[in-house]
Amino acid sequence: MNTNSDSTQELSGQLRLTILGLYHQAHAGHIGCSLSCIDLMIATLVLRKREQDTFLLSKGHAAAALYACLHHTGEISDRELATFYQNGTTLPAHPAPNHHRGIPFATGSLGHGLPIGAGIAQASKLLVDDGRVYVLLSDGETNEGTTWESAHFAVQHQLDNLVVLVDKNGLQGFGPTSSVLGDTAARAKWESIGFETVEADGHDVPGLLQILDELTATANGKPKAVIARTVKGKGVSYMENRLEWHYLPMNPTQYDQACAEVTDRYLTPLLNAAERTHV
Repeated sequence: MNTNSDSTQELSGQLRLTILGLYHQAHAGHIGCSLSCIDLMIATLVLRKREQDTFLLSKGHAAAALYACLHHTGEISDRELATFYQNGTTLPAHPAPNHHRGIPFATGSLGHGLPIGAGIAQASKLLVDDGRVYVLLSDGETNEGTTWESAHFAVQHQLDNLVVLVDKNGLQGFGPTSSVLGDTAARAKWESIGFETVEADGHDVPGLLQILDELTATANGKPKAVIARTVKGKGVSYMENRLEWHYLPMNPTQYDQACAEVTDRYLTPLLNAAERTHV
C-alpha cells in the first residue's frame, strides 16, 4: 500500500469514522482510547505486519480500533463488523480469541499482552524463524508487575524480534497517569533495563513507519520500545484529553459532530488539495 502522508492521513480519517460508527451503533464507551491508538495500529498492524508476524492489542478496551483495522485488511467482513457488541458476536467489547486469525489471544485483563508477546518472540527464536511480535500497551499497563517481569525476560533472552508500542496518552482508569503511580511509561525506565527505546509522535504515521523500519533493520539483541505520545480522543475536539470519554457513549448530536470534525480534519483537506491539482 502507498504510505505517503496523504494516504496515511486518509486512512486515519476513514478508520476513525469506522470506530465512531461502531461505538454509536452499539451505544458503548471506550471511544477515547480507540482514537488514541488507531494511528499506532495503522503503522503496525495495517502497514508493517507481515504474514509471519504477530500483533497483540494488550489494551483490549480499544477493541473497536482493532476490529476497524482487521476489517480494512479484509479479515473481518462487513457482515461480521455489523454485529459488534451484539449477542452472539465474535466482536465483543474486548477481543476474544478462536474466531479471527488476527486475534490470537483474549486481552480483556490489562497487563497480559506483553507476557504473551514475549513468549511468542522467544518461540520464534527457538524455531529460528524471522517472525516479529508487535505488542500495543496502554501507559496505564506499565503500572503492572507482569509488564515489567516480561520486559526483563525479553532483555534476558535478547528478544530483538519484540517491538513494544506504548500508547502514552497520559490518562488511565480514574485519572492522569502522573497522579496514579507516576510516569511508569518513561523512556528512561525502558532504556535502563536494556530496551532499545525511541520516543515518537503516536499520530504521525509516516514518522512511525520510519522508526519501525529503523528499529527492525538489524538484529542487535535488544527488544524494542516505542514510547508514543498520543492524545486520548484524538480527532474529536470534545473528547481530546478528557477522561470521561474512556467511558461515555455518544448521543446522536455528539456522533454527528464527531464525524464532521474527523471529516474536516483528515479528509476534506485531501479532497480540496486534489481538486486544486485539477484546476
